[in-house]
Order: sequence, then structure tokens, then C-alpha cells
Amino acid sequence: MEVPRAATACPECGADDQTGWSENAQSQRLGLPDEEFNYDEFVKQEFGSGKTIRPHGISWLWWLTAIMLLAALLIWLLHG
Repeated sequence: MEVPRAATACPECGADDQTGWSENAQSQRLGLPDEEFNYDEFVKQEFGSGKTIRPHGISWLWWLTAIMLLAALLIWLLHG
């Protein structure tokens, strides 16, 4: 395909002055990580290296609520 004279990029493959006028130009514009991409470093930069606090099970309040609801249901079934 011929690129128009005043075009800033190829309308078919997306090649331009920054990516270079080559067959691979379109994939270069996608911003995909290269083979040397370090996932751990990316996560550290993106989310910080601090530790996160994770919940350790269901809170005692939810257990108490569930027991109270079950007790109320049993009472209602036995007396109703």
C-alpha cells in the first residue's frame, strides 16, 4: 500500500516516524511488554512494595448474626 505524502502514519499498518516504517510497526505501537519484561518489578512500581493486610476469616460479628438468625428461624418454625 502506498502511504499518502502528507500522512503522519501508514493507514494500513500504523507505521510512523517514531516506530519506524517497517512491517512490525503496528505491534510496536500496542505497548506490549518485550521479552525482558519483569513482572515483579512492574507490580512493585504499580502497587508499591508495602505489605497488604488481608482478612483472616469471617468476623465474629457475622458468626453471631448467623447464629441469631438461625435461632430466630428455629423459634419461628417451632411456635408457628
